[in-house]
Amino acid sequence: MKTLLLTLALLPAVATAATVEPWPLPAPAGASQPSLSVAPGGDLLLSWIQKDPAGGHRLVFARQGNQDARWSAPRLIAQGKDWFVNWADFPALQALPDGSLWAHTLVKNGEATYAYDVRLQVSRDGGLNWQPVDAVHDDGTPTEHGFASLWPQSRDQLGIVWLDGRKTAGGHDHADHGGAGAMTLRSATFDAAGKRRTSLEIDAMTCDCCQTDTAISGRGVLVAYRDREPGEIRDIKVARFDGQAWTAPATVHADRWFMPACPVNGPAIAARGQQAWVAWYTGAGPAPSVRLAASADAGATFGPMREVAMGEAQLGRVDLAADGTGVWMSWMQEAGGEQSLWLARFDPLLAQELFRVRVATVAGRGRGTGFPRMQLQAGAAWLAWTEVVDGKPRLRGARVRP
Repeated sequence: MKTLLLTLALLPAVATAATVEPWPLPAPAGASQPSLSVAPGGDLLLSWIQKDPAGGHRLVFARQGNQDARWSAPRLIAQGKDWFVNWADFPALQALPDGSLWAHTLVKNGEATYAYDVRLQVSRDGGLNWQPVDAVHDDGTPTEHGFASLWPQSRDQLGIVWLDGRKTAGGHDHADHGGAGAMTLRSATFDAAGKRRTSLEIDAMTCDCCQTDTAISGRGVLVAYRDREPGEIRDIKVARFDGQAWTAPATVHADRWFMPACPVNGPAIAARGQQAWVAWYTGAGPAPSVRLAASADAGATFGPMREVAMGEAQLGRVDLAADGTGVWMSWMQEAGGEQSLWLARFDPLLAQELFRVRVATVAGRGRGTGFPRMQLQAGAAWLAWTEVVDGKPRLRGARVRP
């Protein structure tokens, strides 16, 4: 038996074919910053930001039916002339099992460039009408609050985590990451009436502007984020919430990446039962790379990392999802003045790469193309991203089936 297992371990990965199909999206020209989520019934929810003809911006969403794959008419979630709109920090939309829809927006709270708050809205009629709820945070400081992730804490309760700058006391500056204190990671939960029930600090010192991500494991919600240690070491950590308290954060992999500024490149996490997976970008090592690691104990510990792609072309901007067929990971590259979106699928143990495919050549360069988003539904990966043509954004989508 040992000989057989050794032989199997030495066999090369078996790649299967993948089909990439265009996925028409209902967003108008000028839309950007997509967010994708799956409703409890299997419908796909797409939200985006677009400019308001009267000034300011709008957050809009549409629903694609699980049965007929038809899009609903786009509906307005919120609008404002005082929003913080940024390529890396963008709203999200979350459906709860009770049918309610929750979304967050980012609203300026001071004169500084990065002074803004996280605001929540809720709809209890399928998105026809939206109302604001209790403040996500009540520190009242004109500092940065953003990079939020949402999750269903229960049938009718919402959870949210975000990067919180209250301890920076207005001295926070993305250029040098100075200020009176460190960026922190915090969480809150809200009941069906929109009242805040818990407010907790998860980590007292984190990277200033890397995206967070959450996933539901068999032992509670997991949050993945980029930590910041003394000496400017910025590696990925995971903490778990049991409904009352957060565990001490666990390091996914000791990259020991020395980075004296925020890379604006957060991790992604997925979970099924006791299994969890984290994908991330790092500049540690001989060249930039995107990596993947698995946990068999709901994020308490992680096995060896798998290097998915390495080289100067790697932009990161990862996303991750898992189903019964394996783990799906997307990321961005830029080489020769051309950006591209990639997708790979692995077995749950990360022993085999099942396929790798170039999903799209993405029009645009640099930061304007933002962060592609991915969800799984009906055995396929659905991806949405921003591209920029003649200086104007627009949304594009694709469906990938093995």
